[in-house]
Amino acid sequence: MMRDRFTRFKKHPITQETLKNLKPKKNLWGIFSVILFFIVPEIAAFFWGDEIIAFAQHKLQSHLPFEEEYLYKGIETLGEPSYFNLLFGVSLLVWLFF
Repeated sequence: MMRDRFTRFKKHPITQETLKNLKPKKNLWGIFSVILFFIVPEIAAFFWGDEIIAFAQHKLQSHLPFEEEYLYKGIETLGEPSYFNLLFGVSLLVWLFF
């Protein structure tokens, strides 16, 4: 029963059109965008995560304007690598060539 629903969902024209629109384009910009937005930040967080977190915490200790405080709090969260984003970026890169 569930298999039939999944098959109907997969073969539905709207689903196929949506997946076609979501797929990154096979050009230089499509490849660079997947690498730049999903893979590179996670690799940087893996290698330099401790330094990024230490930098953001050092800046947060001083009195900052409202906007800068949230900026450094966001930078602090970027210091922790997200393996989901890395796997998602790699899967988009693989999907790009198939």
